[in-house]
Amino acid sequence: MNPPPTEELHERLYRAGVIAVLILDDVDVAVPVAKALVAGGVDAMELTLRTPVALECLRRIRKEVPEMTAGVGTILTTGQVNEVVEAGAAFGVAPGMNPRTVAEAARLGLPFAPGICTPTDIELAVEAGCKLLKFFPAEPCGGLNYLKSISAPFAHLGVRYIPLGGVAQDNLETWLNEPVIHAVGGSWLAPKDLIQAGDWAAITARAAAARATVNKVRGEWE
Repeated sequence: MNPPPTEELHERLYRAGVIAVLILDDVDVAVPVAKALVAGGVDAMELTLRTPVALECLRRIRKEVPEMTAGVGTILTTGQVNEVVEAGAAFGVAPGMNPRTVAEAARLGLPFAPGICTPTDIELAVEAGCKLLKFFPAEPCGGLNYLKSISAPFAHLGVRYIPLGGVAQDNLETWLNEPVIHAVGGSWLAPKDLIQAGDWAAITARAAAARATVNKVRGEWE
């Protein structure tokens, strides 16, 4: 299956509001984690390529939890772009702005969000045709006030951001209230300890809390 068109994917992520960011070491937990997130109202996730089983996890989720919009993060090379497209990723994410990787994603039709933390990063990303960018690491880089400052010169271009790094339930509403924020990356939704414990109910509860915040800020979708 080909990735969704970029505009369609962007609409899905905006409606999701929160994207669960996961590092999975065991393929057998992929489907239970995805189902737990969906049960709480979070239907978008980024599986990071930090473990050798990430792409197999993606394949299982695509097959068994089709309502989950599953993308892949930590894409660092053009070869990985090809691998994630072959595995059926809905979108790709990178920690930085690599022009070659972005160009390969565009060639293959993979919606892609490169990482930025400076005005130069944003300028390079816009030149490469990207309008949805990952702000990483968000809080260590200066948080929302810093992003508002560096994003201002590009606001008229319609550039939007997904912050990740230091974002959690207690500051989620503040981030979502900023107009340039498209969605928020959430590693707190399914942390390693809850996954290892198989505590799917706790993950569902965290997802439900995040979903409630998204609905509070943006309203509920029909």
